[in-house]
Amino acid sequence: MSDAVHPGGFTARGPLRDPHAVGHASHDHRGATGHGEGGPASKQIIVGYGFWLFLLSDIVMFSGFFAAYAVLARATDGGPSGREIFELPRVAIETALLLASSFTCGLAAVATRARSKPWTEVALLVTGLLGAGFLALELQEFAGLVARGDGPQRSAFLSSFFAVVGCHGVHVTAGLLWLGTMMAQIQVKGFRPTIERRMLCFNLFWHALDIIWVALFTVVYLLGAGA
Repeated sequence: MSDAVHPGGFTARGPLRDPHAVGHASHDHRGATGHGEGGPASKQIIVGYGFWLFLLSDIVMFSGFFAAYAVLARATDGGPSGREIFELPRVAIETALLLASSFTCGLAAVATRARSKPWTEVALLVTGLLGAGFLALELQEFAGLVARGDGPQRSAFLSSFFAVVGCHGVHVTAGLLWLGTMMAQIQVKGFRPTIERRMLCFNLFWHALDIIWVALFTVVYLLGAGA
């Protein structure tokens, strides 16, 4: 016979619990699904959410660099303007390399979910080569400007240009180091849960760099070359 419910929500065996109340598990005792059923979100979702917060803080930093560039874009102090120094064909190749690397990075994520170690390693290797090609062209551009006396100390415009583009280049360099580390970890440890979470964060990071570069290409190079 079932226990009688007394006023106040109590039974003879203790307080009556609402299975739908927040913080109480359902009667089937299933584990967390990450979809709002049976408990909190999975650890992978929590890690991804936390890394998104980090990326948002990084975007705030880039917003400051963009704002400084917008203010100083015409402060050439008699030096060259963007129209004189920007080589759009070279920048277009850089953009194509980085966008292609974003595609191969997505293929690496698909291969990871399929537990295919060879294809994951190949996709990451191609991503790294494309990213290295982008970085080499960017360093070549910087070296050419400095060699002809148009370094960051030449004018406020060039200071802001080197700062915003160079900051993105530093992020790409960090991403390449991270990519090499991920390749080594997958080769040695395989697809452990911790490795999968790191791959998720790396994918978010690399795609965010592509989004920032599209903004750089538009605001700095295209608008600067046409100013």
